Amino acid sequence: MIKTVLLTGFEPFNKATVNPAWEAVRALDGWQGANFRVEVRQLPCVFGQAIDAIARAVDELYPDLVIAVGQAGGRPDISVERIAINVDDASILDNGGLQPVDQPIVAGGPAAYFSTLPIKAIVHALRERGLVAGVSQTAGTFVCNHVFYGLMHHVAGRELKAGFIHVPFLPEQAEGRPENPPSMALDDIVAGIRTAVEVSLAVERDIAETGGATH
Repeated sequence: MIKTVLLTGFEPFNKATVNPAWEAVRALDGWQGANFRVEVRQLPCVFGQAIDAIARAVDELYPDLVIAVGQAGGRPDISVERIAINVDDASILDNGGLQPVDQPIVAGGPAAYFSTLPIKAIVHALRERGLVAGVSQTAGTFVCNHVFYGLMHHVAGRELKAGFIHVPFLPEQAEGRPENPPSMALDDIVAGIRTAVEVSLAVERDIAETGGATH
């Protein structure tokens, strides 16, 4: 049986012209293995609309695995997120001009959801391939966490794996910034997402430890 993998990435936001999350996932559109096929969808960087878009994609495709990917400018590594929290608290406007502050994503919903991806096994495999990676304990409170929480709420109780991964700036995004933020080549980000898919499909029980620092 061929499994369906859904990968999502956001459109550019905050006046940027590129988003490494979208550039990476769209490079994997139509990728097939012996027992899976990848579908990709772009999400709007807009509160509310982004959850609606990923929920529609899940209901359309009935995927076995969902990995949402977002940009975390300033982080040096591929960050495999552990937890999504039920709060929107935006320090900047989204692409729709919205800036919720201390608002629940789902009124009356659980305080948090945990990823159902084998997060430590993914990080271990990424490091084995020479990629900088870590388990992250916070997905922030902007649209990335919003989508992560909305995804997990939407698929709660279903038989599928789902979670969120943050990726760094591309080199061209970091160039010229006064803070000189870290960056990662697009080929490495694509390789990282590819590895995350392969591990998520292959591993049923996560490993106990990754070692190294986490966010």
